[in-house]
Amino acid sequence: MASQKNPIVSFFLWLAPRFHLLDDLDRPGTIESVQKGAELTGSNLWTLIFAIFIASIGLNVNSTAVIIGAMLVSPLMGPIVGIGFAAATNDFESLKKFLRTLAVATFASIATSFLYFSLSPIDEAQSELLARTSPTIYDALIAIFGGATGIIANTRKEKGTAIAGVAIATALMPPLCTAGYGLSQGNWSYFFGATYLFLINSIFIAITTFVFVRYMEFSKVDWGLYKDKERKVKIYLTIFALVVVIPSVFTAYQIVRTSYFKGKAEEFIRKEILTENRRALEKEIGYTERKIELTIIGSKIDPNQEKELQNKLKYYNLANAKLIIHQDLSSTNIDHLKFEILSEIYKNQMVMGHSSTEMISKEIQIFFPHLVSASFAKTKKFDMNQNSYRDTNLFDSEWTKLPTEDQKNKLEQYIQLRTGEKQIELITREVSKSRIDF
Repeated sequence: MASQKNPIVSFFLWLAPRFHLLDDLDRPGTIESVQKGAELTGSNLWTLIFAIFIASIGLNVNSTAVIIGAMLVSPLMGPIVGIGFAAATNDFESLKKFLRTLAVATFASIATSFLYFSLSPIDEAQSELLARTSPTIYDALIAIFGGATGIIANTRKEKGTAIAGVAIATALMPPLCTAGYGLSQGNWSYFFGATYLFLINSIFIAITTFVFVRYMEFSKVDWGLYKDKERKVKIYLTIFALVVVIPSVFTAYQIVRTSYFKGKAEEFIRKEILTENRRALEKEIGYTERKIELTIIGSKIDPNQEKELQNKLKYYNLANAKLIIHQDLSSTNIDHLKFEILSEIYKNQMVMGHSSTEMISKEIQIFFPHLVSASFAKTKKFDMNQNSYRDTNLFDSEWTKLPTEDQKNKLEQYIQLRTGEKQIELITREVSKSRIDF
């Protein structure tokens, strides 16, 4: 009686039923739904092929919306959930059938994406493709929680929309498309990395399905009089589970260690190396090699400072890592870089047309008589912090008397209005009167 009046006990007695999974369990409907996932013929196979084409196009043009649409119609989740379900219910025959189906689906997906990327005129790897070339700890976590959500939703009487969401979240198709891209380009790093990501996702979804099916106490296959065969099946399933689980645990550990190493390396670079007058042009962080390699510009790091930085790595749990800094950019490279920038500016000036630049400059000079010369060009600006380019419009001008800040603001507004461009970079330089007279 005392325990019933205890508010903590009462709270848990009230809370516990809300986590029950057996109340609205639909065992016959679940078995029927899972068995449908083993069929990859006719419409299911054509749906998979067309979905792979859609996803490949989305990856090729870097369209997230198209990729999501492809994942919604993909039947890839079926055989993966079936593998976990069959293993949990000791159904060895169904397990073999689901494994064959998954193998056919994987082969068909990679072959389809290989065909598309072999014919596509766009060879450059976009960010959506590059994001699917190696697994991270987040991919493993998404596969675990996505698999749990999928099997819980699949076993309910009311299926709802959770299964479609799981298909998007677990992202099984993009890695297969990326594997096809790597194969078409002869890039084995992309191919094996993307295939590995797909396997990691599939394995963790199957393991999570196995755990929840066992927890929800689905009936196991009854072998009747064939007890000897049942024992063999259990041995086979145990071996299969160990083959799947042990590498997965090791892989998960490696993924965690890799993510931790990269995170600490990024923190070290951000806090110890990058300053207001120093930026990183390139950086390469390798967990396997325990290496942090940087190419920097700006204030130089002398040998003593570099040694001090190497010693500071231990404070970021990177004691065994090797720091490599490149900062002596040769004059040849700088000249080459200047040439590329000027070539890009000149090319964009030609696209815009000299007449447009001349007309805008003369119009501006009506309002700003101190303007001597001007050029307007579309170009790209490299952001050191984001390590990426962004489009901008450069207005370079020479003046006998530099404009005030208020005049600069008006000038920028006029150029935006006149050209229709929102992003304008103003460069104003003063020239001497004697140079103009000359």
